[in-house]
Amino acid sequence: MKTILIIEDEPHIARFIKKVLEDEAWVVYTAETGQRGLIEAATRRPDLIILDLGLPDSDGLEIINDIRTWSKLPIIVLSARSNEQDKIQALNYGADDYLTKPFSMGELLARVNALLRRYQNNQDSDAIVQMGDICIDTSQREVSKNGEVVHLTPIEYRLLTVLIRNSQRVLTHEQILDEVWGKGHQDQGHYVRIFMSNLRQKLEDNPSRPKHFLTEVGVGYRLKM
Repeated sequence: MKTILIIEDEPHIARFIKKVLEDEAWVVYTAETGQRGLIEAATRRPDLIILDLGLPDSDGLEIINDIRTWSKLPIIVLSARSNEQDKIQALNYGADDYLTKPFSMGELLARVNALLRRYQNNQDSDAIVQMGDICIDTSQREVSKNGEVVHLTPIEYRLLTVLIRNSQRVLTHEQILDEVWGKGHQDQGHYVRIFMSNLRQKLEDNPSRPKHFLTEVGVGYRLKM
């Protein structure tokens, strides 16, 4: 049975989300502060975390950063911060998805299900993919270049695996958004450009003239193995 941890300081929101998730047969734990959330995350080892950024004792970004030092479990941010830079910052810190308050419970459920499916698929895969001097060990979620480990954020890693699964195919911005971020992000095309640029910077010998992460002008992107 899947377990979910909600780190949210507004009790009425936490109770509402908890009730809906429990109705879906998930085991749900809650924490009202960042420190309590870290303790619960370390002891409960949930399958997914729903995190508010505006916590009374710490910024949610610090919580994401801490968790990412020991786990790649999916994190969905729920926040009243609607500024684009706040969203990008949370994703760069390692959040997997971002919903702005007020939000639709149906949309939250859909994103929870999508993240759990993708995370499970990644866990089940044990292939090693070689791409020139780049090696991707999907069983360990580890990427290396010329034998040196390259740190990728969870979003960067998921984008890479989506491109690998569809190598030699041209993927549109919309297809990539659906695969990496899930439904409901069709107006966030800049996400794809930002994270594709990140992959080029980290994995290409010459990011301005990429050999693997190719742009198909006016359409999307293609991975050349």
